[in-house]
Amino acid sequence: MAMCLACLWLFAQPAHAGTYFVTVAGLGGEPDYDQRFKAMAADLDKLFKASGGEAHVYTLTGNDATRTRLSDTLTDIARNAKPNDDFVLILIGHGSFDGFEYKFNLVGPDISGGDLAALCDHIAAKRQLIVNTTSASGGSIAALEKPGRAVIAATKTGTEKNATVFARYWVEALRDPSADVDKNDAITALEAFQYATNKAAGFYESQKRLATEHAVFEDTGKNEAVRTPSTETGEGLLLSSLTLVRMGAAQTAALDPAKRELLAKKEELEQKIDALKYGKAAMSEEDYKQQLTEALVELARVQGELDK
Repeated sequence: MAMCLACLWLFAQPAHAGTYFVTVAGLGGEPDYDQRFKAMAADLDKLFKASGGEAHVYTLTGNDATRTRLSDTLTDIARNAKPNDDFVLILIGHGSFDGFEYKFNLVGPDISGGDLAALCDHIAAKRQLIVNTTSASGGSIAALEKPGRAVIAATKTGTEKNATVFARYWVEALRDPSADVDKNDAITALEAFQYATNKAAGFYESQKRLATEHAVFEDTGKNEAVRTPSTETGEGLLLSSLTLVRMGAAQTAALDPAKRELLAKKEELEQKIDALKYGKAAMSEEDYKQQLTEALVELARVQGELDK
């Protein structure tokens, strides 16, 4: 088993205090792209603010999408975020890769993948997610990845340089109930990735065009980027534990102070169950069944309390 149980439990930690969301719509280069990038960022801003829970939402578009404003925003979060908080950074726009270094195109000076990573490294949140939906985004993975940080890229390498469609489907995933595969009224980063990846592939098929982007992710901090989760390598566990938006009953509970603690307990138990499945190979069959049964029974109890 590639991941020890101690590492697995990191992703089933007690409920975090809140989530810091940063969305950046970079330089479009022409009016059509500028409008599209801003619209997607605005949609994400609304979704994150409406989802419930303690969400701290920062959205940089237009003249605010500069290296200085982004650096200041991440530095501000570094001063305030706690280890049990989650941190999510979403990059929308164009990127470039010269064979050595990835850069995200901003108003004024661009920012490199290495500089972005350094800023995020100062944020105490133990669980982080960077979603890079730009062209050439695959070239940023090596600089951004680290244990405890999941990285999603719209392209598998820095050489896939055409404008991507992944971003539009990433936004769509966070508002489409069908993306909620396990029907728990919450969409995780893994569910959003799988939805957006399938939709992007369908787009190229419907247009009868050769796909110029192949989204990948890496969330162990030590493996090659992949397209599908694996219990053997641990890929996908962190993504599956990161809730991005809630809907329906979960959203209602997140907005209700009387039920918020119960919802946090429910999400913690769901994370524990996922972690058990990933850790099964490192456990005895008896211990696995016992812990899984106890978690499922407790989950049913908590769900019953939430349904009252």
